[in-house]
Formats: sequence, C-alpha cells, structure tokens
Amino acid sequence: MSLEQTRDRILDAALKLFSQKGFLGATTRGIAREAGVAEVTLFRHFPTKEALFKEVIRRYSFLPALRGILPGLEEASYEEALLTIARRFLATLDERRDLIRIMLAERPHYPSQVKGIFRGILGEAFRMLSDYFRRLQARGVLRDFDPDAAAKAFLGSFFAYVHFLGFFFETAENRRHNERFAVEFVNLFIQGTVAIHTPAARRRKPAT
Repeated sequence: MSLEQTRDRILDAALKLFSQKGFLGATTRGIAREAGVAEVTLFRHFPTKEALFKEVIRRYSFLPALRGILPGLEEASYEEALLTIARRFLATLDERRDLIRIMLAERPHYPSQVKGIFRGILGEAFRMLSDYFRRLQARGVLRDFDPDAAAKAFLGSFFAYVHFLGFFFETAENRRHNERFAVEFVNLFIQGTVAIHTPAARRRKPAT
C-alpha cells in the first residue's frame, strides 16, 4: 500500500468515527484500527488528533468543492453561479449531516485549537464567496452592499435550512425540497443584490 493510499484510508476512517463519536469521543487508536493500520502509522501521517481532524474537515467540507467550482462560474450568469453553489452546498450539508450535528453538540467543549480549525475553514469559504461578489460589483452587475455579510447570509441560510429547520421538522420529504428551496432563495437573493439597471444577473456574459 502506498503512502497516499494509507493516508486516504486513515482519513476515511477518521471521517467515519468523527461522524459517529465526535472529535471528543473518537480516539486515534480506534481510527487506526478502523483504517487497518498501527497507531504509530497514523501518527507518522498526522502527529496529533487535532491535525487529523483539521485535514478531515479540509478534505470533506464544502471548501474544496467551492474552490473547484468558482473559477468555472466566472463566465456564467449570476443566477447560474448562485444555483450551482447552493446545490453543491446543500449536497455537502446532507452528506456530512451526522458529522456536523455531533460537532455542533460538542462545540462548547472543544479546545481553542479545534475551534480555530472551524474558524479558519469557514473564514476561507466566506472570503472566496465574498471575493466573487466583489468582482461582480466591480463589473456593475451587483449593487453596493457588504460582500462579507452577504457571503455569510447566503451560506448561513442554507446551513440553517438543513441543520436547524431540518432538525426540528425532519421528514423523509425534506431532502426532496432542497431544490425548491435553492431556487426560491437564490431568486430572492438576486432581487436583493443585483444592480437595478442591469439584466446581467440572468444572462451569460458574452465571450470577449
């Protein structure tokens, strides 16, 4: 088994156990056992449980997806871009539902280093989206507003939809409603942020 394959197995095992037991409940010994490697091997790849947790969050959070899709959306319409981001974010929230819920429950007990991991990941995602808004503002597509606040409002609304409303009103139908919610919310968000004088929000930018 290559070093990369071993690392992947450790990360997959860590995702599984962190999702089941949380950061506090999962142990490096248990993760190593789940991955089929010795604990000393795990520590060769990740010197601490915090380092392993940070890489799990980096790899399996929305951040890699956002980093991957944003460059391809520069030529898309504002509506197309926001719907793509919304759909991918909702999919990630569904995929990581168990991990997110146990992290939210444990959060008051996390050491400062672990809380810092969350702040760093969330901060980078917010910055990437707010930079996208700034670029559209510079082109005159969007009106003047605080891009940082808008990025938090956009992603935060979908998070609340899945992990707050979904927690209290969870049914077998909820996930089928994600698409409807994405379309309706993006529609409302566009109306509140697009520059009144331009139809560019719903039209693909012409090639230059």
